[in-house]
Amino acid sequence: MTDMLDTSALPIKDAPPKGKMLPGIAGIALFLLVLTLLNVFAALSNRFGSGGGKIAILALCTLLVAGLFGLLKMRRWGHAIVLAGTLLLSASYFYLFAHVHELPFVLQGFFMLLFFLYLVRPEVRDRML
Repeated sequence: MTDMLDTSALPIKDAPPKGKMLPGIAGIALFLLVLTLLNVFAALSNRFGSGGGKIAILALCTLLVAGLFGLLKMRRWGHAIVLAGTLLLSASYFYLFAHVHELPFVLQGFFMLLFFLYLVRPEVRDRML
């Protein structure tokens, strides 16, 4: 008398293919790349000042571009950098909206929050190498 469960009848859940990119990842990466390049050109034309603000924006943009290329290569470190970048961008846009009360800031904040919520899903995270 055996009380063992026969596991041959249970459906086997296939693991997601590692390294296979979802279409949302490519779209998010392209949008953030354009946004980052616009911020770089704005920083180089002194829209953020000529001192520490300019250097900080250029450093953050460099870090985000490195993360974007890591995300496009489906690396976990790129996913982590872009995930942190989308959350920080969302928080900064909501902060700006709270102080300036202009509608574009809250819309951009919701877009970044939507990107964060897409990237944080386990189906996306499990595909990273």
